[in-house]
Amino acid sequence: MNTLKAFDPAQYATDNRVAYLIPEWERLSHTEKDAQELLEADPTMKELVEKELEQITDQKRALVGQIELITKGDADEKEMPNELVLEVRAGAGGDEAALFAEELARMYMRFAERQRWTSRTLHESRSALGGVKEAAFEIRGKGCFEALRYETGVHRVQRIPATEKQGRIHTSTASVAILPLYKRTSIVINPTDIEMSFTRSGGAGGQNVNKVETAVRLVHKPTGLEVKCTSERSQQQNREKAMQVLASKLQQMQDEEEAKKLASERAGQIGTGDRSEKIRTYNFPQDRITDHRIKESWSGIETIMDGEISDILESIRTAGGGGAVSDEE
Repeated sequence: MNTLKAFDPAQYATDNRVAYLIPEWERLSHTEKDAQELLEADPTMKELVEKELEQITDQKRALVGQIELITKGDADEKEMPNELVLEVRAGAGGDEAALFAEELARMYMRFAERQRWTSRTLHESRSALGGVKEAAFEIRGKGCFEALRYETGVHRVQRIPATEKQGRIHTSTASVAILPLYKRTSIVINPTDIEMSFTRSGGAGGQNVNKVETAVRLVHKPTGLEVKCTSERSQQQNREKAMQVLASKLQQMQDEEEAKKLASERAGQIGTGDRSEKIRTYNFPQDRITDHRIKESWSGIETIMDGEISDILESIRTAGGGGAVSDEE
């Protein structure tokens, strides 16, 4: 009981990993108070009430244990987190854009392997003819966010699709977003602003994944942001991960707005991190990749698409220059 008396739900109100559990604590506390008042008013109910109070105590203890399990770890996380979510979405270009989005995802996953980082798919929506419409991957490893932080933006591909009969070069796009997963953010999510739904997860994972509604979809009603998570085997784990990703998305929105306000003062820095900013073109016929922010190009496109992107990332980090790119460039 001492652990329960020492528990203060207010200290977790701004922790998006567990904020959704606080209403359950409050409900149990309200039920506990009602039971105690009933016991005082009618001592003949002592046996039943004490049994109910015991059950409430067990539920509260389990809830505290769950919160402590989620929030344990180093509270003094370094400025650069070692965990992120990589989102890739097909843009303009139909099926070719979906194929390019899948190739970009593979490029980053291969790079993660070379760095000995761990990665896994959180959510993936495939197109009917191949490729991905959208996908989200979790990457963990020392220095992962510091290395990939400037990859957010629109990536453009120019090449001749396999289905093109007349040899014409097509242009397609895909957007990339790098979301750092901080242990703590300044974002406070009101539980009433969340619309939550559950579905069955598809794909591999056995009967449990396909028959139980473990997949979680969150919609943040004030902004319309949507997050899906299907990677975990339990609904609760998917919900926790989805809440963490949503908090990172909201943090990114806030950071982008602040960056735009300071745009005139930071013309010498790398872009805004805005996913609508065109940052790079992959020209297959000319075997050339060009980063528009630093106006530098690289050859060996097949090798780069296989994950050899260290030189590109290092050049961008070192340059510290460039900015938003107009459509005319």
